[in-house]
Amino acid sequence: QILVIMSAPPAKQAKTATSEVLPQLPPVTATQSLADANSDALIVVADFSAPLGIAELDSALEAAKQLDSAVLSQTNVIACAAVAGGKLVIAPTGHTDKDYDDVRAFAEAAGAGVARAKASGAKRPTLLVKVREDLPPAMASMYAQVMPASLLGLLAALYVPIEVREDPAEDVAALKKSLEGVMVYVPASAGMSGDETEQMIKQAVAVELGRCVSRDICGGDPERMAAPRVAEYVEALFESLPVQVTVRADDDFSPDFPCLEAVARCSRDVPRHAPRVIDLVYTSTDEVKKTLFLVGKGITYDTGGADIKAGGIMAGMHRDKGGAAAACGFVYTCALLQAKGIKVVAKLAMVRNSVGSNAYVSDEILRSRAGVRVRVGNTDAEGRMAMVDLLCQAKEEALSAVNPQLFTLATLTGHQVRAYGTGYFATMDNGPARVAKTSQQLIDAGLQIGDPCELSTVRREDFAFIQSKYVTEDVVQANSAASTMTMRGHQYPAAFLTVTSGLDNHGISSATPIPYTHLDIAGGTKMWPVPVSGTPIPALTQAFVV
Repeated sequence: QILVIMSAPPAKQAKTATSEVLPQLPPVTATQSLADANSDALIVVADFSAPLGIAELDSALEAAKQLDSAVLSQTNVIACAAVAGGKLVIAPTGHTDKDYDDVRAFAEAAGAGVARAKASGAKRPTLLVKVREDLPPAMASMYAQVMPASLLGLLAALYVPIEVREDPAEDVAALKKSLEGVMVYVPASAGMSGDETEQMIKQAVAVELGRCVSRDICGGDPERMAAPRVAEYVEALFESLPVQVTVRADDDFSPDFPCLEAVARCSRDVPRHAPRVIDLVYTSTDEVKKTLFLVGKGITYDTGGADIKAGGIMAGMHRDKGGAAAACGFVYTCALLQAKGIKVVAKLAMVRNSVGSNAYVSDEILRSRAGVRVRVGNTDAEGRMAMVDLLCQAKEEALSAVNPQLFTLATLTGHQVRAYGTGYFATMDNGPARVAKTSQQLIDAGLQIGDPCELSTVRREDFAFIQSKYVTEDVVQANSAASTMTMRGHQYPAAFLTVTSGLDNHGISSATPIPYTHLDIAGGTKMWPVPVSGTPIPALTQAFVV
């Protein structure tokens, strides 16, 4: 069964049960006034190491310091007759002049500031962001995108989970309340034209709505975001946008995606958990100069399969669909912005790794779509299995695409979290992508917008690790140990994906080199109960769209 929906250009969205609860944000507008009549509070985000250079604010802050010497070191509300609503919210960043500082300090402070503003009763706050003027040029350049990064931090703090938005009970009604509006203070001295300001706000709002989609899908519980219901959500999401949506609900994916079907087959015993493969295609209305392929891991729940996650480590595994969620959110952002010059193809592998008598097991030998014989070494390494045949399909399509760049996005390994910590995703290139400096683009873009990533490299040891141990297979999918206990535990899966998809035949020295970058976003996505971050949507947008 294949369902194809070709949506029309942006128009009024149809009212469906799902579309009514799609992510929404309050209106965001710009102002040049600290006391705009349409606002009722001013949130000031700064490190407060020196006067702001705005007399009416500096006098109020100095008076507050006389009363409380710690007032500028924590989020506070003080009275100030010169600002909107007479209410000044102090949102300190901490120091911003160290070599390791970045715009996240402003984004986090803006989030804390808007939470405090809401708690004070504000409904239409204005955001003012102030960067120190005494920073050396090399450091000041790190804050070039401080305004959109801060706005993203503020908007992120307003997210309401989809389970709350859909709950009709009166006892959660208060949790659904958001702001009536947000204003951004952009004085004439900032040197931004009205069009530039409007575009900055539009981009930030589109990125945040993409992140909201990612949070909905990734953070949605295992039943609310089981594969069939993800498909329904995605259909409603793109109903009025220029994105082609194809949902495959095959009874058996083995002919096209044999590795994915191995993971999926046990889930078919429960129809509401049955797998879906979702393709999304956004195409710019002008000349396409770049084609991005994003293959997303969408494990709706990861029990570990036959190699079950025992000892209490299964909780939180509803978030193992972060790669597919982010890929979908990025397409949504591109569609909202009507991004120019690019085509984006997202392939979402929505599969549940269930456990039962029909579960795939270690030692099974399968042939991938590319014809590579795979020995299963660990059923808890299901993400690479779910993605690899879709990656092979993307490779096939890339051969006729304009300037292609392939990505896999996945909350793939605990090793990536162990290596880099929470808040960072890892990026690793094949040869052609390294030549194109794809990872470096993402690193630079992510640092600017507050969505940082770390560079990893796929080495010869990673390819050696997956090599055949016996004549029955060409590659081994994984070892039996946890990735956190395996040397190079987040790098060698990229080697598996490369070889098993046939991308190893498209390296630098081939006649048809194809750039491929693997993004392990396990650490960046963040685990329950911290809200899903929406990484790497800001970095991808900053690198390839803005």
